[in-house]
Amino acid sequence: MLDKHQILQNTFGFDEFRPLQEVVVDKILNREDVLLILPTGGGKSLCYQLPGLLMDGVVVVVSPLLALMQDQVHGLTAKGIRAVMMSSLQSYEENNQAEIGLQNGEIKFVFVAPERLQNEYFLEFLSSLDIAFFAVDEAHCVSEWGHEFRADYRQLGLLKTHFPEIGVAGFTATATTQVEKDIVHQLQFKDKNNIIRGKVFRDNLFINVKPRQGNGHSQLMDFLQMHQNEQGIIYTLSRKNTESLSAFLKEQGLKARAYHAGLSTEERHQAFNEFVNDDIDIMVATIAFGMGIDKSNIRFVVHMSIPKTMEAYYQEMGRAGRDGLPSEVLLLYSTGDLGLLGRFIADIENEDYRNLAYHKLNLIKKYAFSEGCRHQALSHYFDDEMPKCETQCDNCLNPDVERSDISEQAKMFLSTVYRTDQSFGQGHIVDVLLGSKNQKVLNNAHQNLSVYGIGSATNRVIWKIIGDRLLEIDALIIGEFKVLKLTDFAMEIMKSKQTVDIRASNLQTQSKALKPKKIAKQEYEVDEEIFEKLRALRAEIAREEAMPAYIIFDNKTLTEMAHFLPNNEASLLQINGVGQIKIEKYGERFLELLATLRTEDFEEPIYNSVQKPVVEIKPVKKLHATYQATLALIEQNISIEEMCQQRELALSTILAHINKLAEEGKIEHTKRQQFFDTVVMDEKVKNWILQGIEQLGSVDEVHHQLSIFKQLNQIQ
Repeated sequence: MLDKHQILQNTFGFDEFRPLQEVVVDKILNREDVLLILPTGGGKSLCYQLPGLLMDGVVVVVSPLLALMQDQVHGLTAKGIRAVMMSSLQSYEENNQAEIGLQNGEIKFVFVAPERLQNEYFLEFLSSLDIAFFAVDEAHCVSEWGHEFRADYRQLGLLKTHFPEIGVAGFTATATTQVEKDIVHQLQFKDKNNIIRGKVFRDNLFINVKPRQGNGHSQLMDFLQMHQNEQGIIYTLSRKNTESLSAFLKEQGLKARAYHAGLSTEERHQAFNEFVNDDIDIMVATIAFGMGIDKSNIRFVVHMSIPKTMEAYYQEMGRAGRDGLPSEVLLLYSTGDLGLLGRFIADIENEDYRNLAYHKLNLIKKYAFSEGCRHQALSHYFDDEMPKCETQCDNCLNPDVERSDISEQAKMFLSTVYRTDQSFGQGHIVDVLLGSKNQKVLNNAHQNLSVYGIGSATNRVIWKIIGDRLLEIDALIIGEFKVLKLTDFAMEIMKSKQTVDIRASNLQTQSKALKPKKIAKQEYEVDEEIFEKLRALRAEIAREEAMPAYIIFDNKTLTEMAHFLPNNEASLLQINGVGQIKIEKYGERFLELLATLRTEDFEEPIYNSVQKPVVEIKPVKKLHATYQATLALIEQNISIEEMCQQRELALSTILAHINKLAEEGKIEHTKRQQFFDTVVMDEKVKNWILQGIEQLGSVDEVHHQLSIFKQLNQIQ
């Protein structure tokens, strides 16, 4: 039997485990409950897939999204591993076949939504299976303190109620200390301290945060100029913005498409497939898109407005650079976003949840306005600590030692808020400061205030920047209907007990903003033409196999191929992400192409990693443990009735085992018939079934019609 390191090399194509993976794998193999908190791209799925291949029984994976399940099933299938999903996407016949395959031990992984686990029939079905362990993906959905709480996930404690001796492994990219404690409590872990947390810092991501100018389209186009022919996701706050921005990008000649919950299932499915298959470059989406997407070559993520929470922001930006290659994230913010999100929060009926939502919005506001290290702020939020990144965010890369004192302007702004009875938004306050004669100012008689026109020497853009700075330092807060409210700190500023300063560069509105630099360097230099030919072959195979291109090989693997140009199976196995299974499936076609890409003057690069040992794999068809147990009883010459009692299985299941053992040549066909001759069926029932088969054409159709009848008549 192969060990975990051999499976890692030959099935998954990696030389060694990433940080924390092996620890989690060992805990699962030891049948412990465990929660892993690891950033997107850290390799969480391998942590339950690999031990599943070493353990007897099926792995039941709970997942919140159908697209995510489909993605995982494709990935496992590409590695030669039997996996199915049981959901509303499948027909009755497909789900029925999945049940049969699971009962026969032919399927290793089954993916289900949490709702299915509340179905008594399905729980009873699971109890008839040999289950290795349960894996709960996106486990933060369990916690009511998390950003994507789901009531059905909250009920997953029932797994321990029904299966107390079977291990549960939870996986998420985002969890504060409060959330992680809630997860292990709700999932009823035996050891509540069995929590493994990875570092929050993603060193291949460059973070850039800027005040949004107007609708942000001009800033976005400047950003996309640096990411030509690269794939990325752009998040907007509303469906309407998604559609309009997608249309704008298409007008600029970019391959973009909108994705939101208002589209039909067919439209969303088509958009998703086009993106994962590299047919389009940019997905413009609401938060309805992306959860758990396993696409590794996303080079950028843009937020066109402030996200609702730090958790949502971290998870969404984490979809960039899953392959470890340099990637970039951009957040464009405006104080107007806060008012809009605040109105959404005001509609929350539960006071505790509403107050929590306001608190989380205030924290993401502070992050956007912050002048400190972005990565450090994210780490701190998730109860992790790190020094300043120094090179991987806008604030660290462009440190601004020069500051400007704006205390006098701050007093003017705050005084105007006070004189207008704290009943207006930022735009109106600026109008009063500038001495505007617009209708709203005149209707409220604000031209008669002492503060009217006192700020006319400063332009509108600067006043908006000063207002944002006062919001950042909590001198102002945004109340209902976007009105500005003064805090105690504002009173201290107006009384000259506190001063206010700002980065000098923030006041230089005419100078073009510095473009972010991607400091992290790609490990290998490659010829772009060679890389594109490899990418074209990957796309061709993906279309043939009807699965996402990145599941064949991700961009990091293609980059290494383009650099080393391996010319035989042994050297192809040296490439990270290439294992024995994928060699057998795709090796010949890629080697044929690679042979044409080598020129006479090609110099063989030196591999800078430890050479992978090539493990010879001889195909062995292993009989599942449940069949072996039945075979052992057959060899003891005991009756079928005794087999059912000892194994605590239904007669139909034992008969299915006997059929399987005969087909596999483990028992003689005459032996099978001897067993079958001992099973007595009521003649009336037998004749009734035979009549049904004659009328409907097959046993399966009889079974299908009986199931329909049962559901229609609620027969237990």
